[in-house]
Amino acid sequence: MESAARAAASRFTATRRRSIELCAPLTPEDMMVQSCAEASPAKWHLAHTTWFFESFILREFLPGYRAFNEDFTWLFNSYYQSFSAIPEKRLRASFSRPGLDEVLRYREHVDNGIEVLLERDPVLEAVQRIELGANHEEQHQELLLTDILHAFFSNPLRPAYRRDPLWVHPAASAGGRNLEWLSFPEGLSEFGHSGDGFCFDNELARHRVWLEPYRLASRLTTCGEFAEFIEDGGYERPELWLSAGWDAVKANGWKAPLYWGKNDGAGNDGVWTVFTLRGEFPLEEVKDSPVSQVSYFEADAYARWAGMRLPTEFEWEAAVAGQPVEGNLLDSENLVPVAGSDAPRLFGDCWQWTGSAYLAYPGFSALGGALGEYNGKFMSGQMVLRGGSCVTPAAHIRASYRNFFAPETRWQFSGIRLAQ
Repeated sequence: MESAARAAASRFTATRRRSIELCAPLTPEDMMVQSCAEASPAKWHLAHTTWFFESFILREFLPGYRAFNEDFTWLFNSYYQSFSAIPEKRLRASFSRPGLDEVLRYREHVDNGIEVLLERDPVLEAVQRIELGANHEEQHQELLLTDILHAFFSNPLRPAYRRDPLWVHPAASAGGRNLEWLSFPEGLSEFGHSGDGFCFDNELARHRVWLEPYRLASRLTTCGEFAEFIEDGGYERPELWLSAGWDAVKANGWKAPLYWGKNDGAGNDGVWTVFTLRGEFPLEEVKDSPVSQVSYFEADAYARWAGMRLPTEFEWEAAVAGQPVEGNLLDSENLVPVAGSDAPRLFGDCWQWTGSAYLAYPGFSALGGALGEYNGKFMSGQMVLRGGSCVTPAAHIRASYRNFFAPETRWQFSGIRLAQ
């Protein structure tokens, strides 16, 4: 138990520190912005992740714990209906109070409580919940960066989250890697988490699935390749789209991935540009980097246009079985998808849409109590993504990890890997 508590303490401290570090380039005003209904302000992410530790750990396992502010019990609840009342998500940007200073004091108060709990030889359930809380906060670190990208894109000044001196987009000089096909045989394989280390409940239970022979692209679809789809009228051809996807194209006026744009003024001559956390780049400079911020509908339409398909989540998991988690993840500090290397890369850059609906595995059992609302309640109308992105912490991702979003979602770092 002592070793488990030490490991939990180390993970907790490192995760809490990183959240604050990710906010360092932001002003207090930046941290108030909620630029779309899917997003949340950075200040809210800092408060909500703290709420999680207070609500599900300190209140239950630290005798004599005093809540920082009883109103925070419901104010920073996200979707745990059985726990407390919940403010409307779209109104999170209106929370001018509490101010950032008070949110930071809230974090310090809860951090101190967790440290006291860990010093008292906590029961295993408390240690496991601290690990769950750290993983939950890592999810919000990725969401924080995703939301800031949308906020800065929505700002007419188009500020960069990070613009390091002399930094050059890795795709500008790397050159494209030829697409190759990785072949995998038929067979009966086991999928889901092995039981070694942490996992979320939706990665269980481990079970067997039969796969027919298949092939996966050795790299993700690039911006340049997706531009060919656009030039060939991809967004104007209903035969390429699922019915709901075509409805989304027409209703939302989609003509390109979310952060692509054309400025016909200022001598730009209608050249495509791509906005990133490191600022805006001409498409020509990033054409060999993976296309990002596309919906499942766009990924599926592109695959159909290319005469291919998207992989199932089990095909993807079988392909990475036994491989180390290596790739362009948050720890690389690129913060943008980058051009492929000589070796196939299955983790990082962009979450990869699969052709699999987000459903429970055989034998799935949600956690007890309010924590049972964490994943299971969303198993309807969502598609599975795999592999992590350039803003996913490396310690957070694994072969069995199942991300999920609605098929029209575009604000995430989501891309395309083709399958045959």
